[in-house]
Amino acid sequence: MYHTLLSSGLFPVYLGEPAVFDLLRPKFGNLQRRGNRERLMKCWLRSSMYRISHLEGEVIQEQVLNHCTSAGEFLRLVMGEVARLQGKMRWAVWGPDNLLYLRQIKKEIPDALFIHMIRDGRDVAISMNKEGWIRPLPWDRKQGLVISALHWKWKVTHGIEAGRALSADYLEVHFEELLDRRTVVLQKISAFIGQEVKPDQIMQGSLGTMVIPNTSFQEESRSHEFRPLERWRRLLSESELRAVESAIGPLLERLGYELAAKPCDNRRLRNRVMNQVYPRYFDIKLWLKENTLLGMLTNTDRMKLSQ
Repeated sequence: MYHTLLSSGLFPVYLGEPAVFDLLRPKFGNLQRRGNRERLMKCWLRSSMYRISHLEGEVIQEQVLNHCTSAGEFLRLVMGEVARLQGKMRWAVWGPDNLLYLRQIKKEIPDALFIHMIRDGRDVAISMNKEGWIRPLPWDRKQGLVISALHWKWKVTHGIEAGRALSADYLEVHFEELLDRRTVVLQKISAFIGQEVKPDQIMQGSLGTMVIPNTSFQEESRSHEFRPLERWRRLLSESELRAVESAIGPLLERLGYELAAKPCDNRRLRNRVMNQVYPRYFDIKLWLKENTLLGMLTNTDRMKLSQ
């Protein structure tokens, strides 16, 4: 979705994830403190986030140190400068973890609009489990696929609950619709952002994942058999599909996805327990990251720091 918008020519090209609210804010703390802003800039100016911005380091550092007091202001300053340099009037950013911070982002950037890209949780769970992004609790080590599905459910539910409270400033778009009914979806997005997103311009200006898919299944892309829709039908066994749908089936159905497996009675108790335990587990981890010194331990690998 993000690279579709960038390909439209309406927004400045920034081929990266700023990760301001989910990485920089917990890592560097309250930006009302100048010392925290200094630590942030010392690190950020060594990052790929800075390198792809093409901003002048001294200029943006001066602005952040003297005029920035929140994560939202930092994002607005950086992306506002990126947009100005490229002659654009507005900017867009992306990040799946932004779903967990919609209220805070809206508070700090009042004119922000949010497009929530929703994808079939079964496909998401396959990719997340393949990459090993979600770590189950020790006694659930063999349940990585189901725990990945529960993480999808937790994050999507967060986004939906916060987003729908934003009313007209929030739009849900399905990944599958974008691929199958692109023109209809782009018309919906155009009405939402108040600018026409033209399909022909996107095709002519394709960049990023519009050219090279960002996928956990690079072997499909290399073999020219890239089929991202309903990958679960090809890759999940009957028992795996039952396990996943038993865990997240109700949300899948509410979002318009049809279930394919027969209900599994012997998983009901286990799924009931996991559906109680893991949302709380994810909530606790998020709270500790945001409200304690543990936030300073936030991993910076995504920043791709130079030596």
